[in-house]
Amino acid sequence: MYKTLLPTALCICLMACNTAEKSKPENYVEDSLNHEVVTFLEEYNTEIQGLYYASAKAQWELNTHIVEGDTMTSKKAAQAEEALAAFMGSEENIKKSTSYLEKAEALNATQIKQLEAILYNAGNNPSTVEDVVKERIAAETKQVEMLFGYQMTMDGEAIDGNEINAILKNSLNLNERLKAWEASKEVGATLKAGLENLQQLRNQSVQALGYEDYFDYQVSDYGMSKEELIASCESMIKDLWPLYRELHTWARYELAAKYGQEVPDFIPAHWLTNKWGQEWGAMVEIEGIDLDSELEAKGAEWIVKEGEAFYQSLGFEALPESFYTQSSLYPAPKDADYKKNSHASAWHLDLDKDVRSLMSIVPNTEWWGTTLHELGHIYYYMTYSNPDVPLVLRGGANRAYHEAMGSLIGLAALQKPFLVDRGLLSEEAELNQMQLLLSEALDFVVLIPWGAGVMTQFEHALYANNLPVDAYNKRWWELKKKYQGIVPPTTRGEEYCDAASKTHINNDAAQYYDYAMSNILLFQFHQHIATKILKQDPHATNYYGSKATGDFLKNLMVKGANVDWKKDLEEKLGEGMSAKAMADYFAPLMDYLKALNEGRKYTLAERL
Repeated sequence: MYKTLLPTALCICLMACNTAEKSKPENYVEDSLNHEVVTFLEEYNTEIQGLYYASAKAQWELNTHIVEGDTMTSKKAAQAEEALAAFMGSEENIKKSTSYLEKAEALNATQIKQLEAILYNAGNNPSTVEDVVKERIAAETKQVEMLFGYQMTMDGEAIDGNEINAILKNSLNLNERLKAWEASKEVGATLKAGLENLQQLRNQSVQALGYEDYFDYQVSDYGMSKEELIASCESMIKDLWPLYRELHTWARYELAAKYGQEVPDFIPAHWLTNKWGQEWGAMVEIEGIDLDSELEAKGAEWIVKEGEAFYQSLGFEALPESFYTQSSLYPAPKDADYKKNSHASAWHLDLDKDVRSLMSIVPNTEWWGTTLHELGHIYYYMTYSNPDVPLVLRGGANRAYHEAMGSLIGLAALQKPFLVDRGLLSEEAELNQMQLLLSEALDFVVLIPWGAGVMTQFEHALYANNLPVDAYNKRWWELKKKYQGIVPPTTRGEEYCDAASKTHINNDAAQYYDYAMSNILLFQFHQHIATKILKQDPHATNYYGSKATGDFLKNLMVKGANVDWKKDLEEKLGEGMSAKAMADYFAPLMDYLKALNEGRKYTLAERL
């Protein structure tokens, strides 16, 4: 599964209203109240865009150029974010927005949405607890520095994320794998105290405006209660659990044979190809295709340019030149005197034209998919950055929409007809369809119990239930075993904090269900494109050059957050969010796995 990181207060694009909106809004009411609201929104925008841009640029520097001992960069970032937070959470903005919303019957839908967004922005930064907000911002800044400035080591030598990934993907030496896995978790222990501090500060920040806790606050952005969100996540897992159970059983036997070990009841974490066990696709090598070699020959720069060409073939515009001059797309040089955030992310710095991506691209299949995913975010930003969408509503229809757009293109760009069309695969290549489906399921299906289960339940416990710090690691591994059937390779006591080694726990908190929802949505979108637009088998599509596909995607993107996502989904697809399309896509694989697993021991319960 290819993911993106949307940095805190940077890429959740719900921060300002639009000065460029010159025409009168729909259903304009000529009265004093409406004039007040329009003036308020314009003034809010005038102030906030500059503050937001300053904060975004400071955060960009903090994430792309981390120098040991440098305190000025983090100080500037904290000051810029404090200024932004102070304005967003000001008593005046809260009082005016609340007052206007009490007279909502006199306002149009777009005005109401803007006012609601302003209050949501204020929810994490209320001036009534100014000292708490400042302390939280400083703590978040410090946590980011510690996370991405940390030097992982293995056998006393420095090692980076790409090197760890390569070991977990390729090594048959379980001792080497264990060392690499443990190296990937080192940082968690150093972040544990900071996470405990953030747990309290984040809750205190949002409770001042009536939210129960930080988890409750983040979930409210979907128009859902936390109970509804948890129920929705459990429903996703339930719908896909039979398939996950087959995948888990297959993986236990496959991995045991690979390493020459007895078949375990649960999968040791270091046996898997991903350090968090969130995606297992690298377990399968598809006969007839060697995409890594093809991409290595073409180079990292080709991957970005070809990704842009793909989107342009659908009818999207070229990326602005500033994207290439100001982004940070490739790994820092080995001899560099700085480090950078190693997690891929897309940034909309000014909520208008300044779009950038932070990646560490090397020419392989994983980065091919990741690059297309990040470009999906970038094109989403560019599409809703238009005069008809107020800046305060320049975000996804919901946060999962943003993730789904990029992951959708990542899926499409690994299907045979597309690869043949782009010269990455021979027309004569005979690919095993079940291997392809298995590889895809090991990414897209495996993420559901991880994202909707482990991550969501852990952060719910952290914020909603005030999980005590001396139970962090215990609860983490309880959830890993329950939802994923994964166990630690060695005893992992409370001196560790393995959850904190996951980027999102630190700086994109209480939102990981976005990724699970996005996987559900992307299969719904893909099924529609394949069957209704391209008239192709969903397992063998070629989006390239399809302007009709591009029009469908633009239509999903163009209104930004100025839309009710549940109604929009019903209108565009004729159904609400459902795992049915995903289950249908993998139905042939289900029968195949059942046959393979006949006579094998199942260790996951039939029902979660």
